[in-house]
Amino acid sequence: MKIVAVTACPSGVAHTYMSAEALQKAAARKGIELKVETQGSIGVENRITETDVAEADAVILTNDMPINDEARFAGKPLLRVGVSVAIKKADQIMESLETQLSKS
Repeated sequence: MKIVAVTACPSGVAHTYMSAEALQKAAARKGIELKVETQGSIGVENRITETDVAEADAVILTNDMPINDEARFAGKPLLRVGVSVAIKKADQIMESLETQLSKS
């Protein structure tokens, strides 16, 4: 399974990167391939490409603030979570996506 994610928080500092790290660790524990784009105070890092989107089974977006270029994910299964939820419940997020995608 391949997932792409975009994390961003209003201040664009700690929580943006903490949520990215938590999601990456949870995905690794489940054997899920995950690419996370961060939209922090220093701009976009690890940009998700068109190929990444095309190959992705699902998308995770943090919803604490608007995500730049969100339209590129149209048509993909999408899960919106707050950065705090991504940090605290990353394992549950991955489990939820696995369950949701196995029913598709």
